[in-house]
Amino acid sequence: MREVRNRVVIIGTGAVGSSYAFGLLNQGISDEVVLIDLNEEKAEGDVMDLNHGLAFAPSSKKIWRGTYSDCKDADIVVITAGANQMPGETRLDLAEKNTKVFKSIVDGVMAHSFDGIFIVATNPVDVLSYMTWQFSGLPSERVIGSGTILDTARLRYQLGEYFDIDARNVHAYIIGEHGDSELPVWSHANVGGINVNQYIQKHENQYSQEDLEPIFHKVRDAAYHIIERKGATHYGIAMGLVRLTKAILHNENALVTVSGLLEGQYNQEDIYTGVPAVVNRSGIKEIVELNLSDEEQRLFEKSVGVIREAVESVRR
Repeated sequence: MREVRNRVVIIGTGAVGSSYAFGLLNQGISDEVVLIDLNEEKAEGDVMDLNHGLAFAPSSKKIWRGTYSDCKDADIVVITAGANQMPGETRLDLAEKNTKVFKSIVDGVMAHSFDGIFIVATNPVDVLSYMTWQFSGLPSERVIGSGTILDTARLRYQLGEYFDIDARNVHAYIIGEHGDSELPVWSHANVGGINVNQYIQKHENQYSQEDLEPIFHKVRDAAYHIIERKGATHYGIAMGLVRLTKAILHNENALVTVSGLLEGQYNQEDIYTGVPAVVNRSGIKEIVELNLSDEEQRLFEKSVGVIREAVESVRR
């Protein structure tokens, strides 16, 4: 049995990677945090900066700039490295160049007998999660993409704002591609246990069914608006990655919407896409198969088709 160290290795210390490291420190999730980046000075600077905050952290931990050799004893390797989405660029536009980057990274990690869990955050996340699984040779349950974890959080936030309800009491899912073809599962969305459609009907003087589509559009297009204003999105996804890391290291059996390998669920096979999944110390314990409406199933199949086409294009 491999020694459990609660070690998280972060490959890529750009906006997402450094924000994620900061989140891990603030919430006291892991015992060891290792930062790896081609820009060694940037990684070293982040390490120094983070260590200077240890006196204010909820628990003691070790943080250092490392190399791929540190992955040997890691429980989780999180990849945030790669080209960023530029204004006007879709996530799928990044597929080919980031696949080449990932081949080098995953080969470097596996060369040191890594036997933990990969978390992939780089876009296009569904494509790169699939390729990481292929490159690594690890069981699929131990390669997890951040998937629609952020999109789902954005939907919960927007619905909470609309209904004036704490987002933590709103439960709804975005599934499919983390990108333009994603879809909301309105048939399973609820506010305090009441289906969203029923909630609207009970408060028809305040809310309207017609408002749901614009709410979804805000969610789907959020990254474009943020990138246009500040160049990158990183705080929200960093919080999502911290939540996913906590679910793994604390063996929570938590339900999160991540990119996982479908093996017959939703009538799909051999593809990574965003779906609700139960996550624990072993990785993905179970893909949760929602009972979709006919229209939701049609949109989901269309979204999966977009991912599949992108995967095929980078495999040629």
